[in-house]
Amino acid sequence: MTGTGEAHIEVDGQDVRVSHPDKVVFPEAGLTKLDLVEYYLAVAEGALRGAGGRPLVLKRFVKGIDAEPFFQKRVPANRPDFVESATLKYASGNSAEEAVIRDAAGLAWTVNLGCIDLNPHAVRAEDLDHPDELRVDLDPMPGVDWSQMVDAAFVVRDVLDEHGLIGWPKTSGSRGIHILVRLRAEWDFRAVRLAAQALAREVEKRAPGLATARWWKEERGESVFVDFNQNAKDRTVASAYSVRPLPDARVSTPLEWDELRVRRPGEFTVLTVPERFADKGDPHAGIDDAAGSLEGLLRLADELGPAEKPPRGTDGSGRRASTMPLIEIARTRTRPEAEDALARWREGHGDVAERLHPADVLIDGMRGSSSLWYRVRINLQHVPERERPGQEPLLADYDPWAGREWRTDSR
Repeated sequence: MTGTGEAHIEVDGQDVRVSHPDKVVFPEAGLTKLDLVEYYLAVAEGALRGAGGRPLVLKRFVKGIDAEPFFQKRVPANRPDFVESATLKYASGNSAEEAVIRDAAGLAWTVNLGCIDLNPHAVRAEDLDHPDELRVDLDPMPGVDWSQMVDAAFVVRDVLDEHGLIGWPKTSGSRGIHILVRLRAEWDFRAVRLAAQALAREVEKRAPGLATARWWKEERGESVFVDFNQNAKDRTVASAYSVRPLPDARVSTPLEWDELRVRRPGEFTVLTVPERFADKGDPHAGIDDAAGSLEGLLRLADELGPAEKPPRGTDGSGRRASTMPLIEIARTRTRPEAEDALARWREGHGDVAERLHPADVLIDGMRGSSSLWYRVRINLQHVPERERPGQEPLLADYDPWAGREWRTDSR
């Protein structure tokens, strides 16, 4: 299972080393590390259209898909000559020299590091301050089915069309839909995020109950969240033709608009997408020729006015005070541990658990210093007040920052 030895493959005249080529990455699908490299080479044109020329956060699954990955922003010092770099300045004030790939050899190199999906920023290496892509991430809350996702996507398309922009849909590779919008690189991150938020608010306005722009998860209900914050400066999204770390080796796959209603995400995997790509080509082939203006959505933002700000706490901490009756169950290192804690809580609170709606159970992936951790909360809004349990000691209390040394001002 761990794989042995190494292989060398020639990609466009470049020698690329693949360590442990027979290591099984997807046990259920029987796919090895070399199989994953060969997949990306088969769809290289499309994968590079989405991730090529952009700084990448390297999301490395060095212990397999069942273990949490770690996020590496800084490009390895021993990178080959065909891998470039660009230094990104983050909103936190920190900076990182990140990898930039431009060819199929770069794709193979990335996979060899243990990367399964590709996570590029929304900027080109040549201009790191002006995004050339607005990303619409349609994220289903629990209880939302695929038909609702598709209905929300077509509302997004209508709003984009009316404001002079073209949307290019793809499956997220999980349960969601991504709609990519190419822009002329003339606006900064703040403007792009504002435009994306205005788009989300307008979609919610046109399809109340179906779609929501509410940032706080417990307030969304069973609806499709139009995640505008994926356009913040530090965010990355799995790009087109990325393989996702699911047992069936599912792929984030570009689609034609008329395919959305008749196809399903599970159809698109490492085993099926190369043949589709060879037969149909890339549905996003024209995306780079469709760069549009942000002015229409920015005018919409002015018309809608400032977004409602969440209430703040009254204890002087400045933290947001939720309007919902929330209790926290656990903080864990992995999602299976989170689900186990939730199961134990349900066993101990059977009467309360029966009253919960699907969207009342909140398992949030939280970004730690270099990897995700998980927070489990329960929204008791559908439980009569007199029957609501109070906050109890956490069933697990993982500290993602334990042992980390923080820099202090030595002046």
